[in-house]
Amino acid sequence: MGIFSRVRDIISSNINSMLDKAEDPEKMVRLMIQEMEDTLVEVRASCAGVMATRKKIGREMEESKTRAERWEEKAQLAVNKGRDDLAREALYEKRRYVERVESLERELDQCAGLVEQYQEDIRQLEDKLAAAREKQRVLIQRHAHAQQKRKAQSEIRRAETASAFARFEDFENRIERMEADADLVNYGRKPTLDEEFAKLEDDEDIEKELEALRSRVKGEKNGGN
Repeated sequence: MGIFSRVRDIISSNINSMLDKAEDPEKMVRLMIQEMEDTLVEVRASCAGVMATRKKIGREMEESKTRAERWEEKAQLAVNKGRDDLAREALYEKRRYVERVESLERELDQCAGLVEQYQEDIRQLEDKLAAAREKQRVLIQRHAHAQQKRKAQSEIRRAETASAFARFEDFENRIERMEADADLVNYGRKPTLDEEFAKLEDDEDIEKELEALRSRVKGEKNGGN
C-alpha cells in the first residue's frame, strides 16, 4: 500500500467506531497510534525529500536560464561579426536551455504540489494522532476508574460479609449469655415448701417399699428352715 493511500485510510478512519467494535479497545488504540506515528515519520521524510528536490531543481533552472542568456549574447555577437552560421548554432543552444528551463518549471510546479499535499497530510495526521492520544487517555482513565470501582465493591462486599458474621456471632453470644443466666437462676435455689413435702412423700414411699421387700426376704429365709 502506497503512503498516500495509507494516509487517506488513516485520515478517513472513524476512531470511535473502530474502538466500539474492538474486543480490546486499549490495545487497538495503542496500535492505531503506533501506525499513525510511523506513517507521520514517513510522510515528513518524504516531504523533506521533495523539498530538497525542489531546491535542487530551482538551482538547475536558474543555471539553465543563465546559460540560455549567455548563448543569446553569443548569437548577438556572431550576428554583429557577420557570422550568421555561428549565430544560428548559438540560438540552437539557447533553445535547448530554454526548453530545459520550461521542463524544470513543470517539475518545480509538481514538487510544489507534492510539498503542499504532504504538508496538508501532515497537518491532518497530527490532528488524527492528537485525537487518538486523547482517546487513549480517556480509555486509560476509564480503565483505572473501573479497577478502583471493582476494588471498592469487593471491599464493600467483604465488609458486609464480615459485618454479617459479626452480628451473627454477637447474637449467638447473647443467646449463650441468656442460657447461662437461666442456669444461674436455678443454681443454689432453696426448694419451696411444696417441693419439700413432695420429696418427703417420695422418701416415705421408698421406705415402705423397702420395708416390704425386707419382710418378704425374711419370710422366705424362715420358710426354708
